[in-house]
Amino acid sequence: MNIDSIAKPALTPPVGLNGTIRQQMAAEAAATARPAPIDVTGGFGASLGRSVQLLDQMQLTSDKAIGQLAAGENIDIHDVMIATQETDIAFRLALAMRDKLVEAYQEVMRMAV
Repeated sequence: MNIDSIAKPALTPPVGLNGTIRQQMAAEAAATARPAPIDVTGGFGASLGRSVQLLDQMQLTSDKAIGQLAAGENIDIHDVMIATQETDIAFRLALAMRDKLVEAYQEVMRMAV
């Protein structure tokens, strides 16, 4: 008996009452969680702009999920909390990067010419 001839069951994720909402949020999270590699041909300013746009999109997704939960829509609180925490972590990273850039700029400005 060949292993390939054995029928394999189709693996499908379970769908509950809010399955479509989970699928929609998963698609949005996949789009924001794994961005395409940043194209460096546009320079530093373009890369920074794309990063800010990505952070803004994450914030909008999180706000939408919070709004749906507050409106009483059938949405899993765990999905809302995960989206909120991902946005919080991304925002903290952006703040840390900004602080390092400002610190580096100030250091360069203090250099004697």
